[in-house]
Amino acid sequence: MSKRILLAALFALTLMGAQAQSVALSGVAGGKALLTVDASAPRFLSPGQTHQGVKLLATQGESATVEVNGQKQTLRVGDAPVSVGRSGSAAGAQRVVLTADGLGHFLPPGQINGRAVQFMVDTGASQVILSESDARRIDLKFEQGQLVRVSTANGNTTGYSVRLSSVKVGDVLAYDVAAIVLPLAMPYVLLGNSFLTRFQMQRTNDQLTLEKR
Repeated sequence: MSKRILLAALFALTLMGAQAQSVALSGVAGGKALLTVDASAPRFLSPGQTHQGVKLLATQGESATVEVNGQKQTLRVGDAPVSVGRSGSAAGAQRVVLTADGLGHFLPPGQINGRAVQFMVDTGASQVILSESDARRIDLKFEQGQLVRVSTANGNTTGYSVRLSSVKVGDVLAYDVAAIVLPLAMPYVLLGNSFLTRFQMQRTNDQLTLEKR
């Protein structure tokens, strides 16, 4: 049986409850909604079904109404992300505290477009920088980006300028983040200023606090 699926870029809805959740609506088909919860595999839900605490109430056109922790929210394909949650819990998605390792580096795990990566905070990098191998692993179509010349510690090279749909560290999310993919072996994804400048940064001893502006 053939169904037409209305696919679009994943637009996340950050849901704050006892634990923060990330929910994305990527399509609607035959009365079902295609949802991704906390970067798990996308799953079609019918009205009344629940997946990882997210209950689908209804679909209409290119929208879906969900319920989390007793609160309802309507998602539409193409809408900007919105947030919903218990009173007083929204700060959980506005702020993250990172702890340095023994060498003073901040190495938070995170996600790019819902796929797990290992970051290293680099305030000297103008953008998020990742290797071609990491880009392929997370299925980033970087070859469709614009070719750019980049100066590195090992000399000049050519990379691809791309836009990341989402970058997540802890419970905070940033959308439409500029990045460069380089043909270099890199142990980490550099978390540069295209992400960091969206936050107020404060360092106290071995802790770095990022709070959304």
